[in-house]
Amino acid sequence: MYRIGYRTVKTGIGVALAIMIAEWLQLQNYASAGIIALLCIQSTKKKSIAAAWSRFIACIVAMLFSTAFFEAIAFHPIIIGLLLIFFIPTTVLLKVKEGIVTSSVIILHLYSAGTITLSFLLNELGIIVIGIGVALLANLYMPSLENKLVGYQEQIEKNFQKIFGEIVCYLRIHDRCWDGKEITQTEELIREAKTLAFRDVENHFLRHENLHYLYFKMREKQFDIIQRILPLVASIKLSIEQGEIMADFVEDLSKHIHPGNTALLYLKKLYDIRVSFEEMELPKTREEFETRAALLQLLKELEEYLLIKSSFKGIRKNEKKKRVENYT
Repeated sequence: MYRIGYRTVKTGIGVALAIMIAEWLQLQNYASAGIIALLCIQSTKKKSIAAAWSRFIACIVAMLFSTAFFEAIAFHPIIIGLLLIFFIPTTVLLKVKEGIVTSSVIILHLYSAGTITLSFLLNELGIIVIGIGVALLANLYMPSLENKLVGYQEQIEKNFQKIFGEIVCYLRIHDRCWDGKEITQTEELIREAKTLAFRDVENHFLRHENLHYLYFKMREKQFDIIQRILPLVASIKLSIEQGEIMADFVEDLSKHIHPGNTALLYLKKLYDIRVSFEEMELPKTREEFETRAALLQLLKELEEYLLIKSSFKGIRKNEKKKRVENYT
């Protein structure tokens, strides 16, 4: 579907504005301000700052190299090649290689001028400052990602509920009709959600991580455990009392994958189940022994699942109420 995004709109406006300002100031090669603005408008604020800094430093270095090479040697195409042989490694050394393309434009401007004067260097500096400045102003606005992040959060929780529901179904009636599509879907959702959450971090200068990103990392770890649980549950062939107990627990757990401080509560329930298992009679057959061993391993995996959640401090669901909520 054809769609014009906010970054595309910002780029169009920013390029046009940079050119207009440079032309209004009667700078030579004023259109190049638009090129610089185009290259500096990035997907996040932090990337924009990094791009602007790299290009500014690279352009300043390019002006120094151009003055030295062209004025000291000659204005000749071979000198441009010689200049770049020394200039490019310098930008790499200074960790501003992203500015090579932008600074090459400045180098060609100075070459085309045929002579380098202070006024022309100031002209090029003006183009650089206008292009970078307009790009930074354009990137001050970044649309909120909160609604998208919450959408990913809710969909992942629904998939967790569905997966747990299928585990319950198998523990009770050994039904194998599930197609398992939620497994691949959840893996993709978590990957996309983490990427989006990281973008949100990059749009805040004083933030190195956010609760949404930590939340999706937590869900990713829990999902790894769920993937270990599935073949374990599939190995259970016998219907016994302990299986019903675990099915009841998983069903209860699946209904509480939502805002609420319930991780410690469920850890306590698991502990009580473990104690009750230890007080039951020993298995009488090999099949029962293997089934109970698998159920005990399931209990341990669920315990790890809940321990991961218990270390997560929660997400502010309602900024107006300033209420911190956790997730099981």
